[in-house]
Amino acid sequence: MEQTQTHAKRRQVDILLAKYAESHLHPVNEIIHCICVPAIVFSFLGLIWAGHPLAAYAAVMTSLIYYFFLSPRFALGMLLMSALILAVLQYLPQDRIWQISLVVFIVAWIGQFIGHKIEGKKPSFFDDIRFLLIGPLFVLGFLYRRIGIRY
Repeated sequence: MEQTQTHAKRRQVDILLAKYAESHLHPVNEIIHCICVPAIVFSFLGLIWAGHPLAAYAAVMTSLIYYFFLSPRFALGMLLMSALILAVLQYLPQDRIWQISLVVFIVAWIGQFIGHKIEGKKPSFFDDIRFLLIGPLFVLGFLYRRIGIRY
């Protein structure tokens, strides 16, 4: 009963981050994720951008709504990161974005799976697809803790 009451008091974002962290404890895996997760976000948005830039903006807006309900401070951080990514995409050679994004996407996912091999645990999204959206918050959480921002 006590554990259930404590669990109920925790915010959803804290529960999701704690669950995500269970398969991201090895320091090498954490470093790999801090590099590869932002690269995957960049490449995913780049692939969408290659289809149509407005679709990339729509994907960002949709994810920001989800992030806002989890944590307004995380949503703000993701807004800044997304704005930076979209600005970079705008200045890349438009006819090459899909190739650049595809290469980054493949290399970053290989990195992720190497990290999980080192960790000895499967990626979290195998159990819950939401963790594809939680990964960026996990990385952002590292930054926030380092500079003293509560989320």
